Amino acid sequence: MPKLTRIYTRTGDDGTTGLVGGQRVKKNALRIETYGTVDECSSAIGMARSALRPLLATHARAARLDAWLAWAQDALFNLGSDLATLPKDRWEGMPLITPDDAVALERAIDEAQRDLPHLNNFIHPGGSLPGAYLHLARTICRRAERLLITLREEDDGVSKETQQFLNRLSDALFVWSRWINADLNEPEYLWSSSSAPPPPS
Repeated sequence: MPKLTRIYTRTGDDGTTGLVGGQRVKKNALRIETYGTVDECSSAIGMARSALRPLLATHARAARLDAWLAWAQDALFNLGSDLATLPKDRWEGMPLITPDDAVALERAIDEAQRDLPHLNNFIHPGGSLPGAYLHLARTICRRAERLLITLREEDDGVSKETQQFLNRLSDALFVWSRWINADLNEPEYLWSSSSAPPPPS
């Protein structure tokens, strides 16, 4: 387990940050931007979990979703740790994203989809507070995936499993948002290409 001591170190005042192996890199490097966005995604998931908390005792679906989200946050920490470590600095037993993680997300998607009506149109992000936060997490996850694809084009040490995981996670976040909104009787608002602005008041 990592040992957190001092929060401020002053070592980043020159615009660099340290990788797990001790190498100093610019804070705006693509690798840092990528795992920073992974952390942003986890933060949005954390907001969704906070919004779920009042429902855990009374809504079985909320409790089930919270368990999936807790696991997803742990997996995102593993993914971020992987990205913060160059291949030569990895150690035996280091937590890494594996193909099983993407398979688990596919299982979660299938589980939730069984309870949802078929979707024939795009929907607006929103609904309940946890559902809206999950939509936000989904868009951040998509951005992390785009950054990761670019990083993999530049660095063949980044595993394809990380890309597959983010792809499946963004799908899961979309389905989970619909799943909790349905449980809370929140309607889905379909995109309309012909909508007009409200008339003058």
